[in-house]
Amino acid sequence: MADYKQEAAKAAFEWIKAGQTIGLGAGTTVFHLVDMISSNPELATSLVLVSSSFKTNVYLQEKNLTIKTPAMVNHLDIYFDGCDQFDKQLNALKSGGGIHTTEKILASMASEFILMGDDAKFVPQLNTTYPLVIEILPQALQIVLARLRSAAYPDAEIKLRTGDQKDGAVISDNGNLLADIRFTHAPKWQQLNIDLKMIPGVVEHSLFYGMATQAIIAGASGICIITPER
Repeated sequence: MADYKQEAAKAAFEWIKAGQTIGLGAGTTVFHLVDMISSNPELATSLVLVSSSFKTNVYLQEKNLTIKTPAMVNHLDIYFDGCDQFDKQLNALKSGGGIHTTEKILASMASEFILMGDDAKFVPQLNTTYPLVIEILPQALQIVLARLRSAAYPDAEIKLRTGDQKDGAVISDNGNLLADIRFTHAPKWQQLNIDLKMIPGVVEHSLFYGMATQAIIAGASGICIITPER
């Protein structure tokens, strides 16, 4: 059986040119892309790599690739990342790892933000299969929860993330709390993007609205390059 994530990574690899500064997110497809970079020593030594992911950074170190932290750069040529789901406008939900704040910072500084993965990620419109994740300043927890439970989203289920291997809440890389929001029906995503950012104490959320420039997906019918349908 074909490894569609690997096929998508192969297609993404063709975008990388010598001398670029490349951003990388997390996940299997990103790891495949790292393998392809490291297998080309001449290209690899010319690149600077920046990642939002602890696991990806560890893997980059194992491959002896040149790494910089996000704080050391202000521009990326390309940012590659996966997602849980994206639509025909390339709005994406990235709800799994809880590192969406740094992912969004890297995506915003890139000339090209390219989503990668298998074609199961693509849907005509975002739906409620995955939660929306928000990062919250600890001191703002109660006011944020109160605002979210207000008339704007009264039916939403909001749950703090807790650890399977520790007692208590999951803490983000930035020292903040993470909460999953599950909607009973799909919200108006553009308005949601604005509403959440207006709540004091919300650091960021996992909806990447209007940010991706292209998507590379692989499936039984081959590779498909998708640009936003506006």
